[in-house]
Amino acid sequence: MYDVRESWTDERLDDFRGEVNRRFDKFEGEVDRRFDGVDKKFDKVDKRFDKVDHELHRINDRLDSMGRVMIQAVVGLSGSMLAGFLVLAGLILTH
Repeated sequence: MYDVRESWTDERLDDFRGEVNRRFDKFEGEVDRRFDGVDKKFDKVDKRFDKVDHELHRINDRLDSMGRVMIQAVVGLSGSMLAGFLVLAGLILTH
């Protein structure tokens, strides 16, 4: 283990760099394999988000069509009510 020092000298920094490089070289293949695994998992997540995005578009299309149907229903009912009131007014005025 290293001795505790109060300051970081150039020699100490060189020792630290060498130790970090040695450890990384030791595990470099394992690190690459783990990153490959992470990349595969992100690809799976991307595919899931693509599916979710597709489903959200389908839901959005359904809500749009439902809104159109509701507007048509309101216009149709309003027209029917107006026609009914006009017929009623006509009957009242003719009697």
